[in-house]
Amino acid sequence: MNLCRLSDIANIEISGVDKKSVDGETPVRLCNFVDVYRNWAITQNLLKSFMIASAKETEIAKCSIHKGQVAITKDSETRDDIGISAYIADDFDDVLLGYHCALITPNEDILDGKYLNAFMHTSYIQKYFENNASGSGQRYTLSNETIFQIPILLPSLRVQKAIGNLLSNIDRKIELNRQINDNLEKIAKQLYDYWFVQFDFPDENGRPYKSSGGAMVWNEKLKREIPQGWSTAKIKDIAQTYSGGTPTSTKSDYYIGGNIPWINSGELNSPIITSTPNYITEKGFNNSSAKLYPLYSILVALYGATAGKVSLLSFEACSNQAVCGIIPNDGDMTTYIRYYLISLYEHFITLSSGSARDNISQDTIKNTILPIPTQDVLTKYSDVTKP
Repeated sequence: MNLCRLSDIANIEISGVDKKSVDGETPVRLCNFVDVYRNWAITQNLLKSFMIASAKETEIAKCSIHKGQVAITKDSETRDDIGISAYIADDFDDVLLGYHCALITPNEDILDGKYLNAFMHTSYIQKYFENNASGSGQRYTLSNETIFQIPILLPSLRVQKAIGNLLSNIDRKIELNRQINDNLEKIAKQLYDYWFVQFDFPDENGRPYKSSGGAMVWNEKLKREIPQGWSTAKIKDIAQTYSGGTPTSTKSDYYIGGNIPWINSGELNSPIITSTPNYITEKGFNNSSAKLYPLYSILVALYGATAGKVSLLSFEACSNQAVCGIIPNDGDMTTYIRYYLISLYEHFITLSSGSARDNISQDTIKNTILPIPTQDVLTKYSDVTKP
């Protein structure tokens, strides 16, 4: 097995294609940072979600995406968001890779794209990115030289293809499971909208409340009507909230051999977090501001590529400081609060756009006001959606 520099076995282009449409340039679609960040593979299924923009001919020549290439995220607000790769699984017409990313075209006689993508996800390369990322505070980046110098372990092409195909098959199974989970999420979200947006939860006779003439009253705090008998509260009044912490990265005894799960903000792309590859030791936990969140805590990403995303934690874990943990005082409110915060995603993003780091403060979460349904409605909704 050989060890090679990436630039010796692949062509690398750093994208500078922004999200604007400029007169005189050619209309294109952009595969952007979040598309790379959220997907193991970029397929035709994603085409409709790509942003419309424009580009110069030189940019089109350098940054058009094609089957067999690999894209990686290059810079972001948090260290965890950079160095994430995606395999270009299909050919595209007039689709370019957007800025804050790099496009890698392997020499097909030496390097297989599926293998390269899998290799980019290993802890070996992620540690390389962690050690070589520059910047602090407001932005982290992988320099061009860091990307060119990525050390690639290179077995034979036959072995590469076998590894790449095996992991791609596993990923297709994961994607199928994710689609099943997404459908269940949609059902629960649809029920939330029906009960708590349209207010057609079952009344005492089992009929839809508002449609059947249920009384509505004006609420001054929310500036809208809510069902009679409901109240309002801030998140901090009905739940405990904590932000996470990161043990000093240079202290190996804070991480090696750790058995305490440690969530980063990027993992909040999943609506329910069922596992994590990241762990810290008890010593690392005790020497940081990390807090241990209990089972069924609600997590909100405060900044980075996933800012505003909401997940449910299915095991005890702590997190980095880019995550806010919410522990409802009443377990029956967990699913309700979770979907209420999910419904505020666009609102949170709008609030964050004027800040120095495009982030959401923990105080914003704590002071969020929400309507509080009666206990029987909350219990019924929890019983239906928790499974």
